[in-house]
Amino acid sequence: MDHSILDPDSARERLAAWKDRIDKLAADTQTMSARLQEVRVTAADPSGLVEVTIDSTGSLVDLKLTDRMERTKPDVVSRTIMQTLDEAKNQLADRSQQIIAETVGTESPAARAIAESVGNQLRSTPAQETDVSKPDAEDDYENRSFLEKG
Repeated sequence: MDHSILDPDSARERLAAWKDRIDKLAADTQTMSARLQEVRVTAADPSGLVEVTIDSTGSLVDLKLTDRMERTKPDVVSRTIMQTLDEAKNQLADRSQQIIAETVGTESPAARAIAESVGNQLRSTPAQETDVSKPDAEDDYENRSFLEKG
């Protein structure tokens, strides 16, 4: 067969193949959307002070503080919460990008753009390095963020 655009049978076959690809992409996109909406991520800091759970949008849906909080300075607790929330968002970005790759793939520019957009929206920006002075020997280990503990 000539596969010329003027060949009606060939044109119908190409249209049918195109429609099949579009139908598959639509179904894959619906699957992706449903799976993304179901994602929840829970992260805990290494010291066991904080556990956060976020939904698919990165919104905090649960926060658990252990009794260690009572022996920890409030600024360390708040900083640990924020750091753990950032880690959860990074994990959510990774999981979301994995779902996108599994459902719609990464071959098309549109799929790559979606994955990049999700990553940019969810990932926390790298924490700025601060000059944390070494605590005195009598400083309580509990009163430092897990990132400061050596």
